[in-house]
Amino acid sequence: MLAVPEMGLQGLYGGSSPERSPVPSPPGSPRTQESCGIAPLTPSQSPKPEARAPQQALFSVVVAIDFGTTSSGYAFSFASDPEAIHMMRKWEGGDPGVAHQKTPTCLLLTPEGAFHSFGYTARDYYHDLDPEEARDWLYFEKFKMKIHSATDLTLKTQLEAVNGKKMPALEVFAHALRFFKEHALQELREQCPSLPEKDTVRWVLTVPAIWKQPAKQFMREAAYLAGLVSREDAEQLLIALEPEAASVYCRKLRLHQLVDLSSRAPGSGRLGERRSIDSSFRQAREQLRRSRHSRTFLVESGVGELWAEMQAGDRYVVADCGGGTVDLTVHQLEQPHGTLKELYKASGGPCGAVGVDLAFEQLLGRIFGEDFIATFKRQRPAAWVDLTIAFEARKRTAGPHRAGALNISLPFSFIDFYRKQRGHNVETALRRSSVNFVKWSSQGMLRMSCEAMNDLFQPTVSGIIQHIEALLARPEVQGVKLLFLVGGFAESAVLQHAVQAALGARGLRVVVPHDVGLTILKGAVLFGQAPGVVRVRRSPLTYGVGVLNRFVAGRHPPDKLLVRDGRRWCTDVFERFVAAEQSVALGEEVLRSYCPARPGQRRVLINLYCCAAEDARFITDPGVRKCGALSLELEPAEGGPHATGAPPSRREIRTAMQFGDTEIKVTAVDVSTNRSVRAAIDFLSN
Repeated sequence: MLAVPEMGLQGLYGGSSPERSPVPSPPGSPRTQESCGIAPLTPSQSPKPEARAPQQALFSVVVAIDFGTTSSGYAFSFASDPEAIHMMRKWEGGDPGVAHQKTPTCLLLTPEGAFHSFGYTARDYYHDLDPEEARDWLYFEKFKMKIHSATDLTLKTQLEAVNGKKMPALEVFAHALRFFKEHALQELREQCPSLPEKDTVRWVLTVPAIWKQPAKQFMREAAYLAGLVSREDAEQLLIALEPEAASVYCRKLRLHQLVDLSSRAPGSGRLGERRSIDSSFRQAREQLRRSRHSRTFLVESGVGELWAEMQAGDRYVVADCGGGTVDLTVHQLEQPHGTLKELYKASGGPCGAVGVDLAFEQLLGRIFGEDFIATFKRQRPAAWVDLTIAFEARKRTAGPHRAGALNISLPFSFIDFYRKQRGHNVETALRRSSVNFVKWSSQGMLRMSCEAMNDLFQPTVSGIIQHIEALLARPEVQGVKLLFLVGGFAESAVLQHAVQAALGARGLRVVVPHDVGLTILKGAVLFGQAPGVVRVRRSPLTYGVGVLNRFVAGRHPPDKLLVRDGRRWCTDVFERFVAAEQSVALGEEVLRSYCPARPGQRRVLINLYCCAAEDARFITDPGVRKCGALSLELEPAEGGPHATGAPPSRREIRTAMQFGDTEIKVTAVDVSTNRSVRAAIDFLSN
């Protein structure tokens, strides 16, 4: 039987088909009209990005929030001058000598669970709390990755603060987004006092491209709760994929805004001049000057100098190396409008800068005991945060050619707590430890050799390189000329050196923007101004529904046979909407029509299924899982039974689904009245 008997709807069939019968399916079984069969998306011409231009006039300003694992920030631009990106104000607090274009993704709530502060303010206040008092406060850091790693993410998912207390993840994220909303709107009001707040701001939230639909929906729900936008004005919020945003920004750059890692001076940790990237495109420049028509189109489309030198069809990879993940995308530059086409579905994994922090924590466990570290984190949470801050400062100075050792301060609370717990001091622990590359310095600090620090990077860096190499081995990615290394972790000289050493021999040019840590944030602003710039994307999964088809002996398994009213049906057939890795253009629609099973029915639910395979036949096949539900909220049908007592005509609800955007979208229309039907896809209540 169908796995979704509760749907209460009937599909519409037309004509006679050898596999599908016009006879209504058993109650509760979804079916689809033959004329609206779910076939591969048609190659009909997609709307050009310019078709969205009139919609942009509704928003006076775009505000993008780059919600990162380790650091976050916002930026904005006005519709009157979309490429003039205004960065948020420098943040108060933090480490001396560090430019604070972003603030740490740290949230502090009072013992009662009320918002207290975010970012540097939260970190510094928590640092100054009395150790006993700090136990009651809820301090969250690096919590974004919990959404990625949760296999059963729902609106009730809990997050654990550093003191072990839990609260709903949705509330934690909403507190953070509300903080950014209030800061951004205050700055906008100061710059443009006459700017009305309502309906004038388009908000953009960044998420990793490898995030699945539930995580994207979770961020949207958090934005609703934070008051960024309302559900009725959902179009005011865009979800931007982080490597896509970086790609959109990089296409605007000129040569002097990029650094080619192959020009690194030998034997030093510093980047060399950009002479190599200039000369590498000199030949292409001469070729394109003979075809000035193509170049003119690109320049007029607003792409940067680098892209104007590239040929139409050139391919490149963006490797977004952030705090929590490495996120890879492959784009092809299209002429004449400079739009982008995704060539392979987003890939990557949990190989971010926090992996280095975890390696340091494991190192401390080897020296002082894993049980002690766990107890210290639980009973002295503020002191543990101090220790991670001290390590972060030294981590940023690590480089492949650094000569001197690095000193890492241990909080007094750590030293005192260890002596009370173990009965001897930390210096004794270091002498007894099998870790011989970490010593106790005369200044009362951990003294770590550069080789030891670089070793902490290796598991994470190796994972990043493996992901990139696996992507480059795909046939769809052949012909790549450039790799853009972006994201906060891409600032690391250790990572830059390792990527160049591993991929330089392939002839791949590894390029880093000068403002590498802000690339995604700035690109998210540009994406908000022109969301049609990424014209074609690849579906990461196969999506569809379960239906009944006419049973065909020899083709369908006997255990799928259902006999009802003398008709032979095959149950659990996986009817595909879109296939994994299928190219889908922005604006392309998959059309389906459904009929409510009963007159007066107010709601229709259709279970959605997904899998990584392209050729799944049944919703019970291995790897196929229920991933969400399409809901249609129906108004009462106009009219009713005719005076003669004849039954009313069947009511057709036509749905249109889009798989070519950053989120799966659906709209629906009541065919008889031509009125919109409230339609939504829920991936969180599975």
